This record gives sequence, structure tokens and C-alpha cells, in this order.
Amino acid sequence: MLEKADLKNGERILITGASGGVGSAAIQLAKRRGAEVIAVSGESKFEEVRRLGADQVIARGQSLLNSLEKDSIQVVADLVPGPQWPELLEVLARGGRYVASGAIAGPMVELDVRTLYLKDLSLLGSTWQPKKVFENLIGYIERNEIRPVVAKKYALRDVVHAQEDFMAKRFSGKLAIEVANQNL
Repeated sequence: MLEKADLKNGERILITGASGGVGSAAIQLAKRRGAEVIAVSGESKFEEVRRLGADQVIARGQSLLNSLEKDSIQVVADLVPGPQWPELLEVLARGGRYVASGAIAGPMVELDVRTLYLKDLSLLGSTWQPKKVFENLIGYIERNEIRPVVAKKYALRDVVHAQEDFMAKRFSGKLAIEVANQNL
């Protein structure tokens, strides 16, 4: 997402869904690029999100316009969309880049096309990346420049419990299913 949006040193990025697995990686990768990170997450996860490198944290569901100025963000990395989507475009600066990879809060959004063209915004989707992006990511992890956040591991036989925990959203990072050497 950050590669596709061409996030640069010194830019401000807003990351929704910041406490999840992708969001926690996005925070660390954005900081590695020298960006100022504004993260959106549940209030119970603020400290973990700050430890990952967020410069500012906004509570999920809170109006972004109460915390940020209009036209103050260069990149939005949106893992959530849903009803708050129009505010994401309001905080984007002229020439800003919006990149989405997920729709957990709702896949349908309303766009005033005038916002798109009058602010000269770029709207990007992100599900695929060049091989070099994955290779770079592995290198960052191996050099301890970023760390995957695994909240909890489950045996394969406990996949139902893992799904229940996933739906409850009481964790930060990823939930992992271990499948090797298990008696099912």
C-alpha cells in the first residue's frame, strides 16, 4: 500500500484499522520511510499503536475533522472504509493519495466526484505488489527494522475459538494458526 501510494519521507499518513495485522505493519513501514503517522484504532489499543510508532492516535468512530485539519494529510492507507469514508477525503491535501486494502466497516461508500477532481486526488486499490516489495519486507524483518505483531497463536483444532476472538476484536496484531505437528 505504501509503495503504491508512493509515501515519502516527511509526509503525513493516516492509517485506519491501525491495531490489526496489516495496520500494525503499515505503521512501522511508514515510520521506516520517515513519515508522520496518524493512526485510527479502538481506544483500548492506543498504547500498543503508539509503541509501534504512531505519532498521533484517533479513536475509531471519532470525527476525523475534530482531530485533524482539512487538507492536512498526504496519504490515507484505509483498511476499513465504511461510513467515515467521506472524512478521509476531506483530510487529504490537494494531490493526496488514498489507497485501500480492505472493507471491514462496509464496502459501499459515497463519493462526491467534485472532491476527487477539485482536490486532484488519486484513489488506489492494493491487493498485489511486485516481488521486490515482499523481498524488502522480509529483509526489514530479518534486520529487526520492523516486527510482525502476533497477538495470539492457536492450534488448528482451535480455529473456531480463533475466529471468535477475531470477530471480538480484543487484540492488536495478527492471530496465527499453527498447523505443524498437531494431533487433530
